[in-house]
Amino acid sequence: MAAPLAQLSRFVFQLARTLARDVVILTLLAVLAVLTLLAPAQIANYPSLVDWPTMAALTGLLLLTKGVENSGALHRMGRWAIARVNTERSAALCLVLAAALLSTLLTNDVALFVVIPLTLGMCRITTLPATRLVVFEALAVNAGSALTPIGNPQNLFLWQLSRAPFGHFVAHMLPLVAVLMGLLLALTIAAFPARPMHVRFDENAPPLDRALLITALLLYLPFLVLADLHQAPWALAALTLILLAVRPRVLPQIDWGLLLVFILMFIDLRLLAGQSVVRGWMNQLDLVQPRHLFWAGVGASQIISNVPAAIALAEYSRDWQVIAYGVNIGGFGFMVGSLANLIALRMAGDRKAWLSFHAYSVPFLAISSGVGYVLLYWLHVG
Repeated sequence: MAAPLAQLSRFVFQLARTLARDVVILTLLAVLAVLTLLAPAQIANYPSLVDWPTMAALTGLLLLTKGVENSGALHRMGRWAIARVNTERSAALCLVLAAALLSTLLTNDVALFVVIPLTLGMCRITTLPATRLVVFEALAVNAGSALTPIGNPQNLFLWQLSRAPFGHFVAHMLPLVAVLMGLLLALTIAAFPARPMHVRFDENAPPLDRALLITALLLYLPFLVLADLHQAPWALAALTLILLAVRPRVLPQIDWGLLLVFILMFIDLRLLAGQSVVRGWMNQLDLVQPRHLFWAGVGASQIISNVPAAIALAEYSRDWQVIAYGVNIGGFGFMVGSLANLIALRMAGDRKAWLSFHAYSVPFLAISSGVGYVLLYWLHVG
């Protein structure tokens, strides 16, 4: 009994230290403190401000993706694919496509955690431009993750909010994602030359944990089905018990800070949305008009990031189809548009990476916004 308690204490202490250095969490806590001082009577209502089904679905997906990641399977698959490319252009296309495809099921940030380490390792033994590749992978996960309800946190929130079937959500986003990926692949071809490339991999591949991989894969589809049936909390409880029995080490390794960020975002943004000044300003935007709602989603994402933008706009409109287009397109542009952008630029390890990112991402935002607006008009959403 003493050993598990000691391990739990170490985990809690390390987690607390990590969270205490997280600028995003500290900022959200500071905002919450100010809002609490303005309306202390609201404290009892804080738990009801959190969308717990969304949090349950996000937690379950983090557990499943961490299981797949820890199994070593994705690392082996990536090495296998990269070993078969022979030019810088083909390598870039392979990595961009891999990032986009992984983001549709493993979420955009998890896709980056898989692809970027492979990219940086490859760049150490080739002449590939590491920073430029990371920038394009950030663009790729923003585009690819827009396709599915589980590709990114804002889609997960809107999916749970709308109660739309999984397939209906994908069908709505498919035209936009198809055009965005076409534009991104064309830009990739233009940005990376077809120079020959020689890759030399070492032999120190991580061991494959077959039991963990099989468990995660077998649980993935049932969890999605239960989440689609609005039973995410029960599905999370069952998933947690199974992983505790099979590989208990997976649970403490998920991004608990990310979960806390979303809880704080729900509380902060819904408290802000309830302020009379904020309501008056938002009402002036006339968000019942789909076109206004779309541009509000794009613009708000550039200021507060697309996840809180989706949460905030949902307080004023239930038109999830328009919000989904606006906030997913809003992930491009400035680096604060999406948390995935910040993750990618941090992992790049290049202090000037943000310059390269904006050189590609801001024009991509302008083009994407025009495409999204036209598609919404064509689909008669607006």
